[in-house]
Amino acid sequence: MTQTTTIQAKNLQNNTETIFYQVAMPQPASHLFEVQLEVSNWQAAILNLKMPVWTPGSYLVREYARHVQDFVAEDSQNNQTLVSQKVSKNHWQIKTESCSKIRVKYRVFAHELSVRTNHLDATHGYFNGAALFFLLPGLEQQPIKVKIIPPQPDWQVTTTLAEVLGEENTFEAKDFDILVDSPVEIGKHQIYDFEVLGKPHQLAIWGQGNANPKQIIEDTKKIITTQAKIYQGLPYEKYLFLLHLSSSGYGGLEHKNSCSLNYPRFGFRALEQYNRFMQLVAHEFFHLWNVKRIRPQALEKFDYEQENYTTSLWFSEGTTSYYDVVIPLRAGIYNRKTCLENFSKDLTRYLTIPGRNVQPLAESSFDAWIKLYRRDSNSDNNQISYYLKGELVSLLLDLLIRAKHNNSRSLDDVMRLLWEKFGKQEIGFTEAQLQTAIAAVAEQDLTDFFNKYLYTTAELPFAEYLEPFGLYIKPIVEEEPVPYLGIKVQAENSKEVIKFVEANSPAATAGIDADHELLALNGIRATSQSLNERLKDYQVGDIIQVTVFAQDELKTLSITLAQPQPTRYEIVRMENISEVQQQNLSGWLGN
Repeated sequence: MTQTTTIQAKNLQNNTETIFYQVAMPQPASHLFEVQLEVSNWQAAILNLKMPVWTPGSYLVREYARHVQDFVAEDSQNNQTLVSQKVSKNHWQIKTESCSKIRVKYRVFAHELSVRTNHLDATHGYFNGAALFFLLPGLEQQPIKVKIIPPQPDWQVTTTLAEVLGEENTFEAKDFDILVDSPVEIGKHQIYDFEVLGKPHQLAIWGQGNANPKQIIEDTKKIITTQAKIYQGLPYEKYLFLLHLSSSGYGGLEHKNSCSLNYPRFGFRALEQYNRFMQLVAHEFFHLWNVKRIRPQALEKFDYEQENYTTSLWFSEGTTSYYDVVIPLRAGIYNRKTCLENFSKDLTRYLTIPGRNVQPLAESSFDAWIKLYRRDSNSDNNQISYYLKGELVSLLLDLLIRAKHNNSRSLDDVMRLLWEKFGKQEIGFTEAQLQTAIAAVAEQDLTDFFNKYLYTTAELPFAEYLEPFGLYIKPIVEEEPVPYLGIKVQAENSKEVIKFVEANSPAATAGIDADHELLALNGIRATSQSLNERLKDYQVGDIIQVTVFAQDELKTLSITLAQPQPTRYEIVRMENISEVQQQNLSGWLGN
């Protein structure tokens, strides 16, 4: 902590009403939030303001300061402009000598509709604290009041921030972390109140679509009850599900007492799409324990100015992904068949990504900041998602524990143990403590397991762990096999663009690159729609001529086709399973 920051903290440490924000949006169509910050009882010569660079739960430096404009600082008592300067990408300094009350005005451009950013238009306003508010270094624990001024009288404000009695649309956060962790929705959204286990809940929906609030609430109640059984209660007094219906968005972001969800507006009628939405609900709700309260030590205290590194995101996100598949099953939203189909889809994604043979899981967690959210044409060749592989490692751990203890123990017991040891008091766990807790529930030395499947690229032993449950993995090859070329093509601006070339594939060996434009196969035009059908006319070992534009240069390359690759993998039940296998399977996935 710098000397200036120390003085700043000392001057205001006992005054609970010194930091006050006002958020207005007088012209919503401009996409500009107009923000005022007032700091009272100030005594130091300099006021430091820093804009966070990321939002907890979304592990990428997003540089929110880039959306700040029209920054002005004033002595609000004397109505004089104060001298200020920007000293780094997200750091402003204001000269405040002999000034006890400072007003800062700025505007924030908000035109990105995602769960982690800000969005403002003629229909609503939505913001996340990290993307809108300045942090005052050294004063992170100070209470902060926020007044929202809607542009129209019929716009309502929905948030889990504590209301200030007697002050309309005014709220208080006990510290900066709570402010960041409490998204705000302003507009004409629909609000539905419901109760689960004696506690109030809300579903707020913005946007038009085919969502059925009644059905969503009934199934959400089941998910809440199912997850509460794991942890033997709910760790909040009230909870908000904030749903944005968008044209094609998808995502969720967890908060301590709420979650933000973004889903395609017409993605609720088809059963498969609806089930996917309920998995999203289950995922974000599970995070209120796993991540928001049970979290790695590196995330115990957030550093909003830079990356917060941990190798345990595989557990924070991957284990949560495992539970978002099994929770809807336990809740009765879908059946065992659908559950196994969902696992099979994830298994197919995993086994068809070459990057699983390049990047270890712990490294994937650590490198989230520079890889997962910054995909390029080579991403599938050199990385694996900690969500995806973490889910499958969690699957193996659950099966290992269940098989050894005849379903009397499971990964649920690991979650309860972590909740008791770390979550209730919000003490961050170390990597070693996490592994010790899992091994303690399993009553088995898992050193070799963790060494292999977290720190190397050894193939995950699915067959070994599924066999006690009467299941196996079945590779599926099309009835008309397609000889292997190794490219993915997509129509783009009237061109057929090669978007991905698998490492060591026939296409890669011949010199095909991502971003080449596919023109012809053996002299006849080929497209993303026709390519696989065309390849079916050839045999393994045939040499074909592929014509492309490479940096506007016409090239024709000779490529030898290889063995067809499985197009998907299915987890299926063995034909004749023993009584023990049947008991294991029923204990895990029900009848």
